[in-house]
Formats: sequence, C-alpha cells, structure tokens
Amino acid sequence: MAKDTTVQNIADNRKARHDYFIEETYEAGIVLTGTEIKSVRRSHVQLRGSYARVINDEIWLYDAHISPYEESGAYFNHDPMRPRKLLLHRREINKLKQKIATKGLTLVPTRLYMVGRRAKVELGIAQGKKLYDKRASIADRDAKRQIERVMKSRGRDE
Repeated sequence: MAKDTTVQNIADNRKARHDYFIEETYEAGIVLTGTEIKSVRRSHVQLRGSYARVINDEIWLYDAHISPYEESGAYFNHDPMRPRKLLLHRREINKLKQKIATKGLTLVPTRLYMVGRRAKVELGIAQGKKLYDKRASIADRDAKRQIERVMKSRGRDE
C-alpha cells in the first residue's frame, strides 16, 4: 500500500517573514489532541505571534491558536492557546539549541501543513529585522510589483 504524501497547506505565518530574516528551516511534527487535529483539518489555525522554545531538551510551540472544535461538547474540547510539543530528532534539537544560544536568534513557526494524515510545522531560525530592514523589503516588493506591471502592459501593446 502506497503512502499518501500529498501536502495540504493549513496556515502561513506571513508576519514572520516580514518581521524576521529566516535563515534556516526545519520540519517538525506536532503533538495534538483529537479535537485539535479536527480543527487543524478545517484550517482553524492562527500562527501570528507564535514562537517555539527549547525546554528540558524538548521543543514547545507557544501562542499558536487552534480554535475549539465546534461539534464537540465544551467538556471534551481543548484550550486554544495551550503549549504544544514539537517532535524532532535529538540531533536536530541539539543543533537548534546551539544556534538559538547565539544572541538575537529565535525559533518562529512559518507554516503549518498536513502531510498525508500528519500535521507538520515548519520552524525557521530567525533573526529580527530592524525598522529600516522592513522598509527596504517593502520597497523591494513594491519595485518588483511595478516592474511586473510594466512588463505585463508591454506584452499587451505588441
């Protein structure tokens, strides 16, 4: 029986790419309860403002909001903002721990997606941008957009 390897994007943290320089990314599994995975499959996830930390040689995801599942009772539901354990190999955790010890680096989730039946989080080792860096990236994006508009209109004229 063949494995299902279809990738379904659930949530993107676009704010992370605006606020940080993403140097390197890692794929991590995430430990979820039954009602959480049902909410994730319905794309009721918000990653804005979330971050990850290494605590006791384990990686935990904080401030990721997974909405309560509407069709289960209030008693069986989960806390939407609870810390969630991330699953990585020991070597990867040790490597992340060393890199985060460097001043100014942090772990930021950039997206949450499904690979087959499993939920995965893409973690980025990030360094914060200064205000002038953010302005420069906005100016670059606007310039690219303007060039594409000109090239598109040129193609119509000919």
